[in-house]
Amino acid sequence: MALKETTISTGIVRLSYEHLWEPAAIEEGQEKKYSASFIIPKSDKKTIAKIKKAIELAKENGKTSKWGGVIPKNLKMPLRDGDEERPDDPAYEDAYFINANCSIGHPPFIVDSGKHPISMRSEVYSGCFGNASVTFYPFNAAGNKGVACGLNGFMFRRDGEKLANSISADEAFADIEVDDDDDDLFD
Repeated sequence: MALKETTISTGIVRLSYEHLWEPAAIEEGQEKKYSASFIIPKSDKKTIAKIKKAIELAKENGKTSKWGGVIPKNLKMPLRDGDEERPDDPAYEDAYFINANCSIGHPPFIVDSGKHPISMRSEVYSGCFGNASVTFYPFNAAGNKGVACGLNGFMFRRDGEKLANSISADEAFADIEVDDDDDDLFD
């Protein structure tokens, strides 16, 4: 199977749990990776169909390359239902999502709609919208079998409400009155 058969570009998705700029470990002691969650509206039938087709091709490839000629039951699958798995998170309502990652040796590309590299970290963040490029592949590691999602890159398309808990300095210190005499506090 050619790699390009399991590599897709999505329609417009929402970026969440963004670690595109700097790799991070999920848990302390684990290998750091670049990663992101891509939230896909259930109404985007075209992207969902592309993902399902790529997953099926990856499963067929895994049948011979990873799983001894048989597609195992209960495979871990990358396309997940936000309504079922994140019912308390409004960002995942009426949506599917995929989690994708890549190693620190192969950082994802981050581009604008003209395919020009973006270097300002503040332009791409959890909550913005864009297109993702991902590759689906079979795995068999440490007793776990399934189809994983490799992260190739992200194309920024438009701003959105930030999903990360961040506030400005003005918001953080809104209740603090600064007196010019405070500068003399330690003199």
